[in-house]
Amino acid sequence: MTVSSVSVAVHVANELLLLLPEKAVFWPAQGMLIIADIHFGKAASFRALGVPVPRGTTTENLAGLDALIEQHGARHVVFLGDFLHARAAHASSTQLAMLTWRNTRRDLRLTLVRGNHDKRAGDPAAALGIELVDEPHQIGPFAFCHHPDLDMESNAAYALAGHVHPAWVLATRFDSLRLPCFVVGSHRMILPSFGSFTGGHTVKREAGDTIFVTSGEAVHSVR
Repeated sequence: MTVSSVSVAVHVANELLLLLPEKAVFWPAQGMLIIADIHFGKAASFRALGVPVPRGTTTENLAGLDALIEQHGARHVVFLGDFLHARAAHASSTQLAMLTWRNTRRDLRLTLVRGNHDKRAGDPAAALGIELVDEPHQIGPFAFCHHPDLDMESNAAYALAGHVHPAWVLATRFDSLRLPCFVVGSHRMILPSFGSFTGGHTVKREAGDTIFVTSGEAVHSVR
């Protein structure tokens, strides 16, 4: 069964980017899929502390990633930090799932812009073949970051960042709904957290920001 989804095209830094309902961004000109805060091994980290949380989140994240790569023909995936959640993410079951997936995607270029959780968790296994860089990492007109509040005054590049796990509340007089969102400003974009079991932080719109919420099936601008 094929499930169609509705993305939104935005133009920033004179480039076309697609905001995807699956909480990712695709840069068609570069064949690049941009992912924020996938947090591999978060559930395993909680279980290591004795918290009974569901299994299977790593498999779910990999399946979601795979689907987007296939759908858009991505050649390069850039992770905007927090690839691993904690040192417990190096558990054998988590590592085996990632390595098994990587062996099916050996031609795919992977880049990780280290985030705060990556510094605590340690770098991913070398066998995953991931290029490891620090923020800001510039490609073309974009500075790939983890922290959206990184001092970019000396850098004219447009920042793409994560870290916040942004969410937006849609409310009526009688009900409300909290959805992941993209925050698109004049100098930076904040992506929602891609990972399952990662939660979200309700954001406020700053001057010049456009908010795009995702239902999982379509992206909509918020007026």
